[in-house]
Amino acid sequence: MLRLTWVQPEDLLGHELRQAAQDGREPSAIAARWRAAGGAEAPERAGASPQPPTRYLRLLAEDLLDELADLPSRLADQEPTDLARIKSLCPNWPTPQATSPPHPTTLQAAWLGRAVGCLLGKPVEKITLDGIRQLARATGNWPLNTYFTARGVPAELLSAHPWNRRSAPTSLAENIDGMPEDDDLNYPLLNLLLLQRHGKDFTTADVAKLWLDELPAGRTFTAERIAYRNLLTGLEPPRTARHRNPFREWIGALIRADMHGWTNPGNPAAAAEQAHRDATLTHTANGVYAAMFTAATIATATTGTHDIHTCLRTGLTVVPPNSRLARAIQHALQLARKNRDFDTIVDELHATYSPTHHWVHAIPNTALIAAALTHADGDFTGSICRAVSGGWDTDSNGATVGSIAALLSDTALPDRWTTPLKNRLVTSVGDFNGIGFDTLARLTHQETARP
Repeated sequence: MLRLTWVQPEDLLGHELRQAAQDGREPSAIAARWRAAGGAEAPERAGASPQPPTRYLRLLAEDLLDELADLPSRLADQEPTDLARIKSLCPNWPTPQATSPPHPTTLQAAWLGRAVGCLLGKPVEKITLDGIRQLARATGNWPLNTYFTARGVPAELLSAHPWNRRSAPTSLAENIDGMPEDDDLNYPLLNLLLLQRHGKDFTTADVAKLWLDELPAGRTFTAERIAYRNLLTGLEPPRTARHRNPFREWIGALIRADMHGWTNPGNPAAAAEQAHRDATLTHTANGVYAAMFTAATIATATTGTHDIHTCLRTGLTVVPPNSRLARAIQHALQLARKNRDFDTIVDELHATYSPTHHWVHAIPNTALIAAALTHADGDFTGSICRAVSGGWDTDSNGATVGSIAALLSDTALPDRWTTPLKNRLVTSVGDFNGIGFDTLARLTHQETARP
């Protein structure tokens, strides 16, 4: 029997029970019914449980997912998804500043920074925090300062903490030959196509149609795969983000936000609003805020006139201040300011969020992104290495941090990071396979300059 990840009802149910508890609903009665029937917890790190369920359990899971969706939330008023309500809760909603479009070399640095940070994190995606530290220390690469390698790692350590099986052949230092395919690069490519075809006034329906035309279903994960499935069953946005989608506050919308920031330099509000229209295909509430925060931060960084601390403060102005995401980011910023040792910050973040949040959830990952950038003062190498060394969704966090920190760099990114990419990106999106980062920068610049 095919065990398709991220869509099977019996696997979604455990994630939805956890999500319900996080977003202010009371799922305990439904959880008790599921466990009494023999239902299992959600897979801890993978997308599908190893064994198929009984037909009864699958049908029960479908029913319980719908019951959970109907539970009222005590957080609904302070964590809306509607843009007008979000803006009404944000007293310092940003105003645009006059600025020129960034030079193509700046955008090339951002693309490269995103790719480098992603590539750094790829081999250790899904590995525990302790495993990441052990693997890096085994090769003298701790504190993390360069790409991971398997050379010199004891066999027993590799057995205990195997590299991400899909990424090791292309992203360990000894194997890198150009930038391999990754969803963290596929989505900026899709959003480049989105702007080329529809301009900055695109709708969420435009995003949905583009995905169906250009994005292979097998290249989607978590909330994106659920929304894709929902589209194919005839549901329309924004219901695609809500229907049987326990991943609606995970990191997927955040990793789609860069293009919205790059193409709105000095206009964080416009960047956040674009990110909102994109994100609401797949996400709600804090999942949407994470994308808006990232887009606004990048739009501010793209001007080249602000430090990382101003950029992050601006990003926070588009996030409802009483939301769980805003509190998590503020917590991370405070930790980064008062602790000199970054491992101490990471340990505190993991102690706070790991017991209750999946490793792909937007709240802990966005907090880690903010902490890494703040603690490194926006330095490129320091920022991406801190982000990846902090665990959780390592490639996505490295990618976002790399994009932001590259925009703040007043010099070219170090050759030791960029040379292995060979100015070549592998992708299954559109006609972009094999494209160079210089060409991507030129195409992005055209969209930045377009009204």
